[in-house]
Amino acid sequence: MKRLRIRNFGPLREGLIENEGWIDFSRVTVLVGNQGAGKSSVAKLFSTFSWIEKALVRGDYEKKWFERKNRLRNQFLTYHRLENYFELDPSDATEIDYEGDAYHISYRRGQLSMIEQKDKDYHLPQIMYVPAERNFIAYVRSPKELKLSSDSLKEFLTEFDGAKLSIKGPVELPLGAVELLYDRQNDILSIKDESYKLRLTDASSGFQSLVPLFLVSQHLSNTVVERSESDRNSMTADEVERFKKGVNTIFSNMSLTEEQKRVALSVLSSRFNKTAFINIVEEPEQNLFPTSQWSILKSLLGFNNRTDNNTLVLTTHSPYIVNYLSLAIQAKNLSEKILLQHGQNSPLLKKLEDIVEPQARVQGSDVAVYQLDDHEGTISRLPVFDGIPSDRNYLNDTLRKGNQLFDKLLELESEL
Repeated sequence: MKRLRIRNFGPLREGLIENEGWIDFSRVTVLVGNQGAGKSSVAKLFSTFSWIEKALVRGDYEKKWFERKNRLRNQFLTYHRLENYFELDPSDATEIDYEGDAYHISYRRGQLSMIEQKDKDYHLPQIMYVPAERNFIAYVRSPKELKLSSDSLKEFLTEFDGAKLSIKGPVELPLGAVELLYDRQNDILSIKDESYKLRLTDASSGFQSLVPLFLVSQHLSNTVVERSESDRNSMTADEVERFKKGVNTIFSNMSLTEEQKRVALSVLSSRFNKTAFINIVEEPEQNLFPTSQWSILKSLLGFNNRTDNNTLVLTTHSPYIVNYLSLAIQAKNLSEKILLQHGQNSPLLKKLEDIVEPQARVQGSDVAVYQLDDHEGTISRLPVFDGIPSDRNYLNDTLRKGNQLFDKLLELESEL
């Protein structure tokens, strides 16, 4: 399990207030909190350090290259626009620690340091950060049009283009009987049901948010190739050595431009099977009705369940996402009880499938929900009861406060 510890970075002052400050990234990790509480900061740091670990394992760069002074601030964090989140104090009180399956990486006073973890298997990941600004995707034809946008959004658009090219026929969307169609010749996406057909650019904001998220997540989860049962979990030692030799050949070729080297590295990387998908999604609920939020959550859980090595990280403002996740956990618990008590031929399993499909169920032990406090700059993990995250969380508390305010209005009305 990967984990992260953060202090004095942007809005995150004290970081996690238990577990010695470590945020454990389970197979499904959810971050909730007010605007500016640091949800995206945590997710983006996890994305950044996961990529650094991946680059170290593959040998994209030498270790000393990463450890150059201010490399993290001036190069890696600009990708997610986090370079200005460090402490303003010249002594730089920011502390970040990342513990992965291959490396332990620390940041102190402008310097990265890495320690290799040699006793663990490493699953080469496909890492995707799905930004909240994805709604603009429907109107953009090329990454070059996003001159004022972030590099992460540009990369997402590039993956979106690749996902479109992978479409072979109608794609069933997780919203009723709606299909997604792609006209490759004219580069036009359309949505269609029994009564209408619309270009995505003319569709509702909910479809413009959901389609890119769904399509890219589905496409990248398909690219994660499972190995044979004997060796499907990690790159072999021979593969690592061959990859490093290939990287050295590329970067020692002085006739190649930096861009050509990047392209060559991408081609080389494609020869090595990725056995994990790290899908980091900002606000999956964006512009979606509550029942549609449940639909996209089930899809994301289904993609995540395709291999044992995948990780899904969500940031959310929606109480429905956390509550629906509890449904997925309870469905998993119930399926195990039915199998244990009545066997796999029990009609109860069919009834359960009509409520929550098997591919969308998740073990409670594989889920972690964290709350971020925007006033204190702290993070806390929600307690669980029988594997279900507590409903005493910031999102549900806000709903309760609304009901309490309404009760006060009724009390005031009774005094008239």
